[in-house]
Amino acid sequence: MVHFAVSSMFFHEYPLDEVFDYVEGAGFDGIEFWVETPHFWIRDCPLPELVTCIRSHHHLTALTMHAPVLDLNPCSINPRVAEASCHYAVEALELAEEVGAEAVTLHPGRRTVRRVPGGQEYARFERYISILRQAAAGKQVEVSIENMEPAVNALLCTPDAVQELLDREPWLHFTLDLSHAMAASMDAIGKYLDLCLDRVVNIHVSRVENDRLHLPAHETGEVAFVLRQLAERGYDRNLTLEIEDRNFDHDLSLEERLNLLQQELSYLRESFG
Repeated sequence: MVHFAVSSMFFHEYPLDEVFDYVEGAGFDGIEFWVETPHFWIRDCPLPELVTCIRSHHHLTALTMHAPVLDLNPCSINPRVAEASCHYAVEALELAEEVGAEAVTLHPGRRTVRRVPGGQEYARFERYISILRQAAAGKQVEVSIENMEPAVNALLCTPDAVQELLDREPWLHFTLDLSHAMAASMDAIGKYLDLCLDRVVNIHVSRVENDRLHLPAHETGEVAFVLRQLAERGYDRNLTLEIEDRNFDHDLSLEERLNLLQQELSYLRESFG
């Protein structure tokens, strides 16, 4: 059965327990917990608090995680940044396993400068994948790589590139970011579904407009079309709202956030059928 979830980063400024309260209270049955959720991240990741939040919110039955990405890049030209990025990715995988998350999403990295990735970037990416492969061995949590938006220095921003990686790494799963894919074209989303849907464990739901990513989904028919396609193809994993609150023309109040989430949830349920 498909689960409707929200990224914890939509409540960026809120304490950990309140983030879980608001997601559950809005009627969702899942949460994608970003390790970099500030109230958790800047206090040295207090594991007992996170475990308490998970156990005390019984309606949030679907838990996924997102590994750290801010200031990090496993393909960085700076070897220390690349090393730290791999280290944090492995820590996120271990944390996800410890708290019982079903999947953890990771970004693939990028070339540091705005130039086409070359041999150095791909060598570091392969090392990153190798480290994740070893870290994932014997664990229950699914490791899932995310597609990126098209950019000159991006890795994994086309369906063919994602398929090639998944074909040679059968242990790896896929998080499809609709906004990232839509930044290329709607046809790209269709190709992702054709080539990679059997490996998808999470879908980040939002839309793109005028180069702005991660906008609310309910204001367009394009996302509804994709959701209907997913339902027809039997998708039964996570649909996770990933909305960037800085895209609005003012700081959203808590009431506005909750109202928006309820609109989005109604849209997801109606569109997915």
